[in-house]
Amino acid sequence: MYETILYKTDGPNSQNGAVATITLNRPEELNTIVPPMPDEVEHAVATATRDGDVKVIVLRGAGRAFCGGFNFGGGFHHWDDYFTTDGEWDAGKDFAFSTTPSLAPTQKFMSLWRSSKPVIAQVHGWCVGGGSDYALAADLVIASDDARIGTPYSRMWGAYLSGMWIYRLGLTKAKEYALTGKPLSGKEAAEVGLINKSVPFAELEATVARSAEQLCSIPLSQLSAMKLVVNHAVENMGLSSTQVLGPILDGLMRNTPDAKHFIELAGEKGVRSAIALRDGPFGDYSQAPKDEQPDPNNVIHV
Repeated sequence: MYETILYKTDGPNSQNGAVATITLNRPEELNTIVPPMPDEVEHAVATATRDGDVKVIVLRGAGRAFCGGFNFGGGFHHWDDYFTTDGEWDAGKDFAFSTTPSLAPTQKFMSLWRSSKPVIAQVHGWCVGGGSDYALAADLVIASDDARIGTPYSRMWGAYLSGMWIYRLGLTKAKEYALTGKPLSGKEAAEVGLINKSVPFAELEATVARSAEQLCSIPLSQLSAMKLVVNHAVENMGLSSTQVLGPILDGLMRNTPDAKHFIELAGEKGVRSAIALRDGPFGDYSQAPKDEQPDPNNVIHV
């Protein structure tokens, strides 16, 4: 039994193979990341990878968002055993934790990347911060037109974790979004090549199911071979090195004077106040007009 996710398989699909669906299941909290979610996702991916009937893995979020990123409302105290000593940030603990594959949340996200089976991320609503790292670790990303994908931590309290934004976008756009943290709608993300496809929300589940069914018609060995060769091309471009540097910088950026003030404000006046200060100058994320935010009526029921 999982605490933060749901796992199911649909059984063999038209004699071609089964689809395993992993659902982030903290809908009342926009599926924000807390322990043990990274461990549970990694475990579910391993379960699907070992299941001889499964050919394709689908990752999605319950409720009105894919994933709202790491939950920092409590100042990350749910990670204190790995980050602090006697109540103070311990840089040595932080970098050791965040770069160790068996411990680091980022590396647990990358179980999606490392699985020999293709993974489709079904994105709707908010897909921000660490949530975008989850989604972009998949092989195919299909989003609703009104989804919002972004890294607001680019502005405060973080740094790129998995590096997948960099490798999916290329230099020009990667610099733009790294420096500004601006979000993209699902439609915009597809247009710039960050994700594969964007469709109206009403068509999202059917589109993902159709893509999964098409993949299931291909021999698993062929799918695994093609995934492996593409992944290795990206790894030869330095992905592993980027994934060491990113979490170390993330730890440093969470502990600058500005970052400490930001998280103190979140603790004293609430996360909304801190976010308003961060995003107000850009007028995006929760500070955007309602027609530039995900439609709250677009809900994935589980």
